[in-house]
Amino acid sequence: MRDITFTLVTDGSSDVVLLPILTWLLRTNRVALPLQGRWADTRRARLPQRVTLTERIRVALDLYPCDLLFVHRDAEREPRERRVAEIQEALDCLPPNSPQPTAVCVIPVRTQEAWLLFDDLAIKTAAGNRSFRENLDLPTLKDLESLADPKSVLYDCLRRPAATWAASPQLSGEPARSPCG
Repeated sequence: MRDITFTLVTDGSSDVVLLPILTWLLRTNRVALPLQGRWADTRRARLPQRVTLTERIRVALDLYPCDLLFVHRDAEREPRERRVAEIQEALDCLPPNSPQPTAVCVIPVRTQEAWLLFDDLAIKTAAGNRSFRENLDLPTLKDLESLADPKSVLYDCLRRPAATWAASPQLSGEPARSPCG
């Protein structure tokens, strides 16, 4: 059976958290074939500090060939339409002999970390400690977009169950300690 490979091109390594979300979106939209999602870690290509989006996409396609290409850009105070045009322009500038997979623009208009703060169990699972018993005190859905620093909130929520798991007697031979004091 054939599978679908997809590659995610991002601005930075913290955006790799989009992979499970993209997989979920594909499944939700009835893609039944096996999925192979990969984050395009272009750091190993030793690109110059100020590289164009076209060059990052080209290198990503060389290192991570795919059927479907997701290109992530944060809105960063730009209208969504401007980021879509920027991605399309970068794709149009690829060399003619470059692979040309179907491309999808991924442009969170609000910081993506805010939208990862709605599922307590998913955060505990991502932290490697699904059985963490403490409440993570996640913000309400109506408050997500008004968070001043959702990335810090998300990392704090991940850190608590991860620290408890890492300090568990099964791993360290010592009694588990609460990371919160």
